[in-house]
Amino acid sequence: MVILDVRENIEFEAEHVPDSICCPLSQFDLMAPGILKNIKDSEIVIMCRTGNRATMALNELKKFDVNQHKFSVYDGGMIQWKAQGKAVKGKGAVFPIMRQVQIVASSMIFIAFLASQFLAHDFVYLALFVGFGLALSGYTGICPMVFILQKMPWNNKKNSDGSTNGKPNCCG
Repeated sequence: MVILDVRENIEFEAEHVPDSICCPLSQFDLMAPGILKNIKDSEIVIMCRTGNRATMALNELKKFDVNQHKFSVYDGGMIQWKAQGKAVKGKGAVFPIMRQVQIVASSMIFIAFLASQFLAHDFVYLALFVGFGLALSGYTGICPMVFILQKMPWNNKKNSDGSTNGKPNCCG
């Protein structure tokens, strides 16, 4: 059995199932074909935090020629895995990156709205810019804000050996 983890890189680095493979849903169309080509005749269990993204990834797999694999979603994701007392590796939990994106984007839009009402009307363009970025992310599946937030200090906890660069089995 091979576990394909579809959470974002930062979530994977924080905690993951030992020997699982990271293939973020945001880059799934680009990465999954190559990963699947290297996994022959195996049962592949798709995992995320709760099971929602894993289900979306399972639907994406229908695009590929995947007759040599048997796919399933790990119900309950990492939350259920840990509740069952199974092994987990990583640097320790972080606030999920997609929630960070939601908080930052909504805060920027809210502040831009207030600033456009009370300071200068031109702040409305900040809200427009953030909204455009979110729409672009929805259409392409690539969110530039994720890449920016991943570089923030709170998302770069040190490993037990003092390094911050190690990306075990993570393809991104």
